[in-house]
Amino acid sequence: MAKHKKPGLAPGTLIYTGPKREEPIEIHVFDYNEDTFLESGELTDDVFERSQSPETTTWVNISGIHDVDIVRRIGDELDLHKLVMEDIVHPTQRPKLERYDDDSLYIVVKMLHYDAEEVLHQEQVSIVLTRTHVYSFQEQPGDVFEPVRNRLRAGKGIIRAMGPDYLAYALLDTIVDHYFFVIEVMGEEIDDIEVEVLGNPTQSTVARINTAKREVMTIRKSIWPLREVLSAMSRDDSQLIQPQTEAYLRDVYDHTIQVVDMLETYRDLLSGLNDLYLSSISHKMNEIMKVLTIMGSIFIPLTFVAGIYGMNFDVMPELHWKYGYFAAWGIMVSIGVVLLYYFRRKKWL
Repeated sequence: MAKHKKPGLAPGTLIYTGPKREEPIEIHVFDYNEDTFLESGELTDDVFERSQSPETTTWVNISGIHDVDIVRRIGDELDLHKLVMEDIVHPTQRPKLERYDDDSLYIVVKMLHYDAEEVLHQEQVSIVLTRTHVYSFQEQPGDVFEPVRNRLRAGKGIIRAMGPDYLAYALLDTIVDHYFFVIEVMGEEIDDIEVEVLGNPTQSTVARINTAKREVMTIRKSIWPLREVLSAMSRDDSQLIQPQTEAYLRDVYDHTIQVVDMLETYRDLLSGLNDLYLSSISHKMNEIMKVLTIMGSIFIPLTFVAGIYGMNFDVMPELHWKYGYFAAWGIMVSIGVVLLYYFRRKKWL
């Protein structure tokens, strides 16, 4: 269960407010340029010493922010604003872009993924961009950045020849590309729900529709503010974002717009499916009522005839007639046949 920050604390107080975690923090350091590449799993002092050297780009990925000492150490070494460090350990931030000085940009983005049981999970990723470094902070181990790591190891593309701003773009692009996978899974779920609604809707169908609607709202809340972040980064007038990277950021912005458009379509579809479910249940209820009404319409006159001849009077027409029993049956069968024929003529059956 997530903790809540106590009210009244000084701004910049580092208190982790996410779910309780006990797993060890994982650290991956990539130091590279076009000709060299170094990968390690330790955050040593020389990593910070290289922060003043423009010869290489360094990516430090921290998986786990429940150890606030790591965040404090990095923040002190980079002279980050206290509010940035506070936001890093508060994994409930809205996607945003903050610039407190000319030497760093702070980016918050939401990483979405499905687990093995197809439950949607949302995780905050904080990215600190400096002139030579990129620091990324995740809530827990496991992410969607493996394609970026593989490109760095293999030296494919231009990523090793570009600076830290391009690396920050690559991380954002990978997160946004994974949104399309999440959207694809959601689209398949909506198709299955539609088939179920049109075929044999049950009470569980409503639960599936409501679950899908909540997931759409979760994704929408994660992606909608990201448009502003990418738009601001592509227009940033600092020296941290190079002009050649701005074109790539605009491409990610376009992808984000596509995801938002698809989400709006899915939201409308789910609203339509909810109405279709109610209409289908109402139609099924009407069919049941129609059958019951027809059966009642047939048996009401039969019950009338049976009631008349079931009265206990001594003086009654046809009471002592030898063929009275068969005549009563004939009348009731005739009435039933005539009513069935009439209902079929009216296409009520």
